[in-house]
Amino acid sequence: MKKMGVGLILALLIGTNSTAQTNSELDLKQVLSGKMIETKGFGGITWMKDGESYSCVERNPQTGGMELVAYTAKNNARKVLIPSSMLMDKTTGKQLGIRSVIWSEDNTKVLIYNNTKRVWRYDTRGDYWVLSLTDGMLRQVGKGMPESSLMFAKFSPDASKVAYVSKNNIYVEDVASGKITSLTSDGSETIVNGTFDWVYEEEFGCRDGFRWSPDGASIAYWQSDTEGTGVFDIINNVDSIYASVIHFPYPKAGTANSAVRVGTVPVAGGQTTWIAIPGDSRNNYIPRMEFIPESRELFIQQMNREQNTNKVWIAEVGNEIPANIFTDTDAAWLETNDNITWLKDNRYFTWQSERSGWRHLYRVSRDGKEITPITTGEFDFIQQTGLDIDKGLVYFIASPDNYTQRYLYSAKLFGKGEVKRLSPLEQSGQHRYNMSPTGKWAVHTYSNAVTPSVISMVSFPLHKTIRLIEDNKLAAEQYKSLGLSPKEFLKVRSGELLLDAWMIKPKNFDATKKYPVIVEVYGEPASATVQDVWGGGDLWNQYMANLGYIVVSIENRGANTPRGRVWRKCIYGEVGTFASEDQARGVQDLASQFPFIDTARIGITGWSGGGSQTLNCMFRYPEVFQTGIAIAFVADQRLYDTIYQERYMNTPQNNPEGYHKGSPISHAAGLKGNLLLIHGTGDDNVHYQNCELLVNELIKHEKIFSQIAYPMRSHGISEGEGTTYHLRKSMADYWRKYLSSGGK
Repeated sequence: MKKMGVGLILALLIGTNSTAQTNSELDLKQVLSGKMIETKGFGGITWMKDGESYSCVERNPQTGGMELVAYTAKNNARKVLIPSSMLMDKTTGKQLGIRSVIWSEDNTKVLIYNNTKRVWRYDTRGDYWVLSLTDGMLRQVGKGMPESSLMFAKFSPDASKVAYVSKNNIYVEDVASGKITSLTSDGSETIVNGTFDWVYEEEFGCRDGFRWSPDGASIAYWQSDTEGTGVFDIINNVDSIYASVIHFPYPKAGTANSAVRVGTVPVAGGQTTWIAIPGDSRNNYIPRMEFIPESRELFIQQMNREQNTNKVWIAEVGNEIPANIFTDTDAAWLETNDNITWLKDNRYFTWQSERSGWRHLYRVSRDGKEITPITTGEFDFIQQTGLDIDKGLVYFIASPDNYTQRYLYSAKLFGKGEVKRLSPLEQSGQHRYNMSPTGKWAVHTYSNAVTPSVISMVSFPLHKTIRLIEDNKLAAEQYKSLGLSPKEFLKVRSGELLLDAWMIKPKNFDATKKYPVIVEVYGEPASATVQDVWGGGDLWNQYMANLGYIVVSIENRGANTPRGRVWRKCIYGEVGTFASEDQARGVQDLASQFPFIDTARIGITGWSGGGSQTLNCMFRYPEVFQTGIAIAFVADQRLYDTIYQERYMNTPQNNPEGYHKGSPISHAAGLKGNLLLIHGTGDDNVHYQNCELLVNELIKHEKIFSQIAYPMRSHGISEGEGTTYHLRKSMADYWRKYLSSGGK
């Protein structure tokens, strides 16, 4: 439920070709084609072991085949590591396709991933090939397995073996001989080894479910038993004259989870030692597990079902009894703790916590008795970017003064908590970094809402620009030539609370007239919409603005912005209530600030969680919002999954009032305006069931509404020829019909 909305729009709009557009109305098909603004990125690189160069896949202009090349960070010297001639399948005589490559630790071998298949949202099944740079040997891994069935293949630490998952079992293959050893054999439709069920993948970001031990002698892995978890069915009526049914385990809020455990098994084969972590395996989660460097010990995070307690366990390979070394708690909820770094010969580890009221990085002693802040101050540590262990520095993203922006800072791992800003003062907006493993170099991407990405190579610790990689000058010229109204950032009030917001005005705006407003909302705790970052020109919203609307987005309480713990967690147990209140109050305050806003013509729209907020606003504040378009929404919070919904709301059994208040379906009788419901019938994330139940409730209350159901489209409603255009054209037409456009 957390990944749609603005993210979908951006994916649609970033293109590769130029088409001039100078009339007052943008052309919708051109907008959706992604060909109006040519924004170039710089993704798909892998830093090499030495931290002085990076590799990427490029097409050879002579042969037309793909090759693997390396560039030095210092002087951009190019070297072909694997020519296209080495990537030929001798059996078929064809060039190998490349989805991605994975280096061995010593950079002497690569795993080539291709023929991929989608598993829910990601291409995580496919074929793998091993190529040795020392002798040029190329051969397929997992021969004899079903085609495109391998998942998460990776080298052993010494690159002599490859482990992978196929059909929910884990295998190890000797690179030299091709001998395959089965480490598990009980994998089935209900027993999942080495990967995860739907809800762990969606809400904990868990996909790759096994780890090599540093000595290469063992593998640790997750096992999920989905038996007993509620099974949801999606009916496919479009691919055959008879319907087919897709069955998959999906634990809805308050129902039984899969039973998840972790264990270790010798690479040579044998019995798994299951780690006896206390607690009911269906009412606790194990979202993270990694080996401690250069050891045979696992560092395991275990969250209770309420996700307000995270117990850290250390377990030794072959020993089923773990030791609890550290426990973190919060009165609301905790996030998983990623980017754990071990320091001083594994005597300390890093940990992110909000115990001070702000998210900061801490240094914790191995016994858990000493916890010392690495960063301090009234700001949030947003994300770790890299480390320079030799200099004792951690690099991270923060934004103390402007919550819509992002900047790079550094702090000493064994300092006094002081931080230093490194991103240039004159570059106002958002900064991203792909940093080398040594912390000496980084690919730096800078942008803001009206500035396409500027990409450069920088050196540290001084943040010195070494060379420009991409200035996106063409994209900037294309954007400027459209003559669009720039996105304006401003503040609005919800009572005494000051909220961030942005506004886009029509191209031929006249401040003496009154204009309708469309509010673009998300509002859930998982993401944020008011961000000063390049979004391909934000052409969909610009398109709507140029039809004669003011497009606005307001960041309500609880949104995932770096404003401290209280801001984010005040909505605990109240998801949906504070958000709709802030949206209503915010747009009213906006109208009081700007007389050109027509309070009789206020619309609101959102996707996923934003669709839910749209419904809550329409039902709870009908005097404010006259028209709404809700897409792929949760109508009843009891229908969404355990991990996401219970994180912010506890269970329906423990918080029945909160679930009732926050669910739009509870307030459907309040609808007075115009409402369009849009949902894909094949949505595995937010089930079409939400739409059907809401429709029933609206009918019961004699409410008139409009609805579009997209057959077998998933949560993104993007599959199928013409779908995206149809959806956006339908939205635009609905706005023009029910929320009259233009200044009056």
